[in-house]
Amino acid sequence: MQHVVIGAGPSGVIAAETLRKLQPKASVTLVGDEPEAPYSRMAIPYFLVKQIAEQGTHLRKTADHFAKREIKVLQKRVEGLDRAARQLTLAGGDKLAYDNLLIATGSRPVSPPIPGIDLPGVTSCWTLADARRIAATAKPGARVVLMGAGFIGCIILEALAKSGATLTVVEMEGRMVPRMMNDTAGNMIKDWCQEHGVTVHTSTKVNAIEKHGNALRVVLNSGATVDVDLVVSATGVRPNIELVKDSGIATDQGILVNRQMQTNDPSIFAAGDVAQGIDFSTGEYSVQAIQPTAADHGQLAARNMAGQKGALHRGCVNMNVLDTLGLISSSFGLWMGKAGGDSAELLNRERYRYLNLQFEDDVLVGATSLGLTQHVGVLRGLIQTKTRLGAWKDKLVADPTRIMEAYLASTQAVGFNAGVLK
Repeated sequence: MQHVVIGAGPSGVIAAETLRKLQPKASVTLVGDEPEAPYSRMAIPYFLVKQIAEQGTHLRKTADHFAKREIKVLQKRVEGLDRAARQLTLAGGDKLAYDNLLIATGSRPVSPPIPGIDLPGVTSCWTLADARRIAATAKPGARVVLMGAGFIGCIILEALAKSGATLTVVEMEGRMVPRMMNDTAGNMIKDWCQEHGVTVHTSTKVNAIEKHGNALRVVLNSGATVDVDLVVSATGVRPNIELVKDSGIATDQGILVNRQMQTNDPSIFAAGDVAQGIDFSTGEYSVQAIQPTAADHGQLAARNMAGQKGALHRGCVNMNVLDTLGLISSSFGLWMGKAGGDSAELLNRERYRYLNLQFEDDVLVGATSLGLTQHVGVLRGLIQTKTRLGAWKDKLVADPTRIMEAYLASTQAVGFNAGVLK
């Protein structure tokens, strides 16, 4: 049996390792198109602030990790897919046959259609090559504009601010982290950043980037300009589905998969940012470009590739946890609420404390927290198990801080100690 995994990120690496464990005698090949060892993009900000060296970004820390497990690693770009022949074409013309194929090609940054976006000194922060360029410029005294204050943007913000550079953030939506936080929480994060020396413009667009002497000039839609040494673009990502274009593999926003992470071709699977799988909270199929989902997808796809047909994807809970200059924020599930549902809210702006709970009947379906970390696991657990809170729902509406009490009382009532949540 020849298993081929395209994509050397967390999803692909976990899939390759799982395949090796389940089928010790099978051929397992992991194909990535970057020159470095498989690494985590989420570790790049730590590299930027010199908390880790480049090797610290690597998903597996020993040079012989994959060789010891007889996982062949190819550093080549896949340029063609022949489903009929079950064969891939690699850069340079080499062919690679497969019995089962996993496409875990991830996503890539989307560059906004702005004049000057291709100028030297404008970069994304997605690869280690990008990180090296940023590290060479973002130093104390440097002037940097960050375009985009979404989840990825705010991770990069942390690193840029800690570099000592003078940082200006431009976000076109009316709040920071708009796909993770409501208006209250998103604007509290903005206030926090500004208190910590970062200039933040929300409801603002970059109209153009111009060459200005040896530097760059960023022109905002307000008419204001910002002179900088570096522009970092973090305005969103798009799944890498080009490989399957015109192949007959079904796609929408990403590659469509069933509950076995299988495409409409029984021998081809997809996982991670490129896969459009089921959302736990809505039951709809969507792309969830977050690392926990990628890890779950990879392990589950590998189990099905190895023949464990009962390994069903039950949907991933939308989950984001973010550290912004020391302020921890998180959101889970339907954090924006559900039509006809109830909510509970606790707010202390001065101390940067916020908790918002969203209910459908007596079930917690979503949550947002700011400056509170002790109940993060509890919030996720209640949402993921769809535990009925009963009378505790009304108690939480009155006082959301009693979430731990509600968790213990409700889960014990349905047999928590008997192993329901194991």
